[in-house]
Amino acid sequence: MEKHIVKADGNGAIDVNGQVSPVTYTVSLKQGKGRSYEVDIRLMAPRDWLLQRGFERDAVQVIQSGARIPVYHDGGSHNDDSSRHDVGRLDAADTISIELTARDDSCTSDAQISRVQRRRRITQKLQHSVTGRKQRYSRRQAAAGRRS
Repeated sequence: MEKHIVKADGNGAIDVNGQVSPVTYTVSLKQGKGRSYEVDIRLMAPRDWLLQRGFERDAVQVIQSGARIPVYHDGGSHNDDSSRHDVGRLDAADTISIELTARDDSCTSDAQISRVQRRRRITQKLQHSVTGRKQRYSRRQAAAGRRS
């Protein structure tokens, strides 16, 4: 049985052939085999949006930290006529909402998990700081516009 250690949602972007759109995603950290850990990233994207951008099997997920992670459509149409559908390749016969996933099982120690969690906290603090600065700048610009 899989043991979830951490599960969190995030906001990022999906890049399909150079066309970027905001998206939410879920990251989960699970106990793997032995002393290893697995990191899963999952997101949902509209099938038609993906097809319009030339998506076939993979895209790039840009997570909150700015890291770019390949995500994949595990494929398979839900139709019984498998001869019509190239396994793994997205087409109009697939469900309307498509799940894209990434899995990384490279974390093999508690120290690596601690480093990942520490980087995440630092990234969140930086993002909060940048957001605050943008808001203060916008308020100053609005106030300056009212004065002139």
